[in-house]
Amino acid sequence: MSRRRAEIRTSHDDPEVVARALRPDNTPEMDTRVRDEQVVTTIERETTGGLRTTVDDYVVNLTVASEVQRANQPHETQS
Repeated sequence: MSRRRAEIRTSHDDPEVVARALRPDNTPEMDTRVRDEQVVTTIERETTGGLRTTVDDYVVNLTVASEVQRANQPHETQS
């Protein structure tokens, strides 16, 4: 049986922080790295349904990691 594969690329102000936040949730079939200033995650699964479920879970984790990274950026204040 052939494996199903997805590659997800996203841009962030601090991609290394987002990638570090995502890595602990990776399964053995997942690889998250920073390439060309983007977070790149490759997911491989045996079935299309398994791939879809893993991608769905990843997108939720990515959304949270991105929002936390944005919330923790220094904010400029106006005088």
